[in-house]
Amino acid sequence: MSTLTAIVLTYNEEKHLPDCLTSLAWSPEVLVFDSLSTDRTLEIARAAGARVEQRPFDNYAGQRNAALKAIQTEWVLFIDADERTPPELAQAVQAVLSQPEAGWWIPRHNYIFGKLTQHAGWYPDYQLRLLRRAQAHYAAGHPVHEIVKLEGTAGYLSTPLIHINYETVAEFIAKQKYYAAYDAQGLAAAGVRAKAQHFLLQPLRHFYWRWIQLAGWRGGWHSLRLSLLMSYFEYEKYRILANVNHQC
Repeated sequence: MSTLTAIVLTYNEEKHLPDCLTSLAWSPEVLVFDSLSTDRTLEIARAAGARVEQRPFDNYAGQRNAALKAIQTEWVLFIDADERTPPELAQAVQAVLSQPEAGWWIPRHNYIFGKLTQHAGWYPDYQLRLLRRAQAHYAAGHPVHEIVKLEGTAGYLSTPLIHINYETVAEFIAKQKYYAAYDAQGLAAAGVRAKAQHFLLQPLRHFYWRWIQLAGWRGGWHSLRLSLLMSYFEYEKYRILANVNHQC
């Protein structure tokens, strides 16, 4: 039996999936776990030799837990369709499968607007993706920013994944709007109420964190733009929270 399955969660990923699967050609098994795509995703997956399973999407934690139950191998490597696994990372993964750890954190190289982004909090961007299947599951209370519950210790790899993240400013803004609304709902559920000072202090604190504490200034204009955008969406989060508070 193979010791590793690479799992790619998909929904209408015909743009990114071919390069993703090409980068996973080294993996003994590849499972494309699909959320009822309507484009060429399934055709591409099968043509690349991947096994395909489908499940209606409820949330990311639920989808990943279902994918874990769909395989039998000791290890699983979760890869997103917009990520690539370079040969050096493939070698690093294979080298640790005999180690006692229950999982491994993998750093990511994020390409934002086509530029490798290594400042303002975008690197090392560690992701817990290499998991011993029987010792891992995803917490049900975190449906978007999934959290792995691991029975055992985790190590850290040094070779990064490649993440083709946010190709355009419009894509970035649309995704951050979604995250701001999600985070605002979480704050409201926790009983947090928006106060006047939040609209100024929270964006300023966020900018200081990214630009100064996380050395965003080393990234020049590119990191400045990202830091300002992320600070603006801190404002958006509390604006949405205030609306939710008003409706309650």
